Amino acid sequence: MTDLAQLIQAVEEADSSKLLLQAVHNLASAKLEGAIPTLIETLSYNNPGAAVASVEGLILLGSTSVPPLLDLLDQHNYTARSWAIRALAGIGDPRGLVTLLGVATADFALSVRRAAVKGLGSMKWNWFPDELREVAQEEALEALLFVAQQDEEWVVRYAAVVGLEALVLTIANHNLLWRSAVQTQFNIMSCNDEVLAVRGRVWLAQQRLQQVIDQANHHIYSPTYGIADHHSPLTPTDWQDILAKLYEIKKQEREGDPRRFEKLAAMDTST
Repeated sequence: MTDLAQLIQAVEEADSSKLLLQAVHNLASAKLEGAIPTLIETLSYNNPGAAVASVEGLILLGSTSVPPLLDLLDQHNYTARSWAIRALAGIGDPRGLVTLLGVATADFALSVRRAAVKGLGSMKWNWFPDELREVAQEEALEALLFVAQQDEEWVVRYAAVVGLEALVLTIANHNLLWRSAVQTQFNIMSCNDEVLAVRGRVWLAQQRLQQVIDQANHHIYSPTYGIADHHSPLTPTDWQDILAKLYEIKKQEREGDPRRFEKLAAMDTST
């Protein structure tokens, strides 16, 4: 019996929550692609600790985990779906972008919204082709600003600040209009947000952004985000699918559809 088979068997034969958690942790830590189906299956178990370990393992395995995670979104198991979204957010694969856009702005669970918001900021933007990156980043920026302005839960607004910081640092020196929009939002939140933790995180983000701006002004910092990463595992079909979904978002925006965020949350499961 191979090591993988033994690890999977341990998960399948675990007869207590403690043993299941340990078995899933061992399987996730092995970083074996063959473990992905079992890790995904455990997301539907009634064991949050095991689900967390599975998510961590799927994130470690990266983009290889994305297709089966997206397939999981088609299932009517909200618990498994919520964990899958956490994994997609942690991986940052562009194929999860539209799902994260919808979840960040419309999901009812604050913990899932929070994960999606952070994931939008840390998307692998250097994988995007030049002709698609700006469209995708604009949608991410709009979603993050929406959450920062509208979400009633302070932990989600806090995550929006983290996401906005991550995004703005990638575009700070080549899109001054977007940078200004983020700076304006930070200024508003630093004075008006009712939660000190959120205001404190905004202050930190402002400091980090100013450092990047100062370094650029003194020719210390040279951004590399405008260069596409040709090692991206995505296929031309993947990019066409992402582009089609982003164009659908743009269409809804032009039509002024107030339900577009709710539609986004389900878009990946309807194509």
